[in-house]
Amino acid sequence: MQTRPTPVDLGLLVLRLFAGGTMAVSHGWGKLLGFAEHSATFPDPFGMGSPVSMGLAVFAEVVCAALLVAGAFTRLAAVPLVITMVTAGFIVHGADPFAKKELAFAYLAMYLTLLGTGAGALSVDARFRGKGRR
Repeated sequence: MQTRPTPVDLGLLVLRLFAGGTMAVSHGWGKLLGFAEHSATFPDPFGMGSPVSMGLAVFAEVVCAALLVAGAFTRLAAVPLVITMVTAGFIVHGADPFAKKELAFAYLAMYLTLLGTGAGALSVDARFRGKGRR
């Protein structure tokens, strides 16, 4: 039995496309391409080493963001993105004016929403769950 997508499903699709797509293209891709050049000076708030910190950020901002766009493993993919945005907003830019951390908080709100709701019916997740809502 095939059902039509609801307005909520369409809204979640738009949210996933924007939150994942803009993160991957505007933030993650540049980090990936400039990894060798910038990894030695990338912020290291947890003492793991700058290359490791940058690698984790690239994983979240490219791989996990792409999974969000597809709606695949959505809740799992949102976790590294939430961690990355919490780190950016509260630690890396913690002492900066609000305008400097506002974007991290906006992304954080989107990723928390997707963590709570799941991908919706227009997603790979729904296909694997037999047209389920999440």
